Amino acid sequence: MPIALHYGLTVLIWGLTWTAIRLQVETAAVDLAVFYRFVMASVVALGVLALLRRLPRLSLRQHGWLVLQGLTLYSINFLLIYRAAETMTSGLLAVVFSLAALFNAFNGWVILRLRPTRRLYPAVALGVTGVALLFWHDLSLGNATLSSLLFAMAGTFWFSLGNLISVKVRIAEVPLLPGNAWAMVYGAVFLGGWCLVQGVEWVVPTSTTFWGATAFLAIPGSIVAFYCYITVIQTLGADKAGYATVLFPVVALSVSTWLEGFEWTTPAIAGAALALLGNWVLFRKSP
Repeated sequence: MPIALHYGLTVLIWGLTWTAIRLQVETAAVDLAVFYRFVMASVVALGVLALLRRLPRLSLRQHGWLVLQGLTLYSINFLLIYRAAETMTSGLLAVVFSLAALFNAFNGWVILRLRPTRRLYPAVALGVTGVALLFWHDLSLGNATLSSLLFAMAGTFWFSLGNLISVKVRIAEVPLLPGNAWAMVYGAVFLGGWCLVQGVEWVVPTSTTFWGATAFLAIPGSIVAFYCYITVIQTLGADKAGYATVLFPVVALSVSTWLEGFEWTTPAIAGAALALLGNWVLFRKSP
C-alpha cells in the first residue's frame, strides 16, 4: 500500500473518531470508556492474528519496548487528553494536540539525534494557525484551568514519546501488527488497573450506540489507524507523521457539517486552507 494512502487513512479515520468518542463517553465514565476501547482492540487484533498463525514468539526485550508503547500510545496519553477535555473547549484542545508534530521533532532531536527538516517549522506554523482559525468560535479558555492545560500538553507530549518508541520497536525488529496487538494488551491492562485504583464503578453499558462507537474506535480507530500511522512514522519519520494531528480536525469538522450542521465561516475556511497549505509545504518535492 502506498505510504500516501497510509497517511490519508490515518487522517480520515482519526477525524471520524471525534464523533465516536463523544458518543462513547456520553454513556460511560471516561476511564472505563478508554478501557473498553483497548480491550476490544487487543482481543480482536490478537484473535485475528492467532487464527492466521501470525503471532511470532517475541523476546523479553521486545516485550519491554511494547509495554512502553502501550503506556505511551494506548493508555496514559488518552487518560491525560480526556482529563483535559472535561473542562477545556474542543477548539483549544485541538490546537494543543496539533503541536504533536513539533513535539515529535523536538523529542526526535533530543532523544534520537534526528535533525528535523527545515520545512517542518513553517509547515507547523501554518498548520497550528489553521487549526486555531478552524476553531475560532470555540477558542477560549472557557472553564479551563491551568491543570487542564497542563493535562493537554502532557498528553500530547506523552503521545509524541510513543511515536519515538515506535521507532525503537522497529529497531528491535518487532513485526508491526503483532507488536501493536501486544502493546494494546499492555495498554488495556494498565487502564484496567487504573480504573480499579480510581474506584471507577464497573458498569457494562447496554446502549447499542456505545458499543457501536466503541467498535469503531477499537477496530478502524485503533487497529487500522495506528497501523497506518506507525507505518508512516517508520517510513517518513515522526516529525512528518505528526502533521496528521493538524489535518484530522479538518475532517472532524467536515463530518460535523453533515451530522451537526457546523457552519463554515470565513475564518474556518481560511483555517482549513492554511492546514492544507502546511501539509503541501511539508511534503512537496524539492526543486
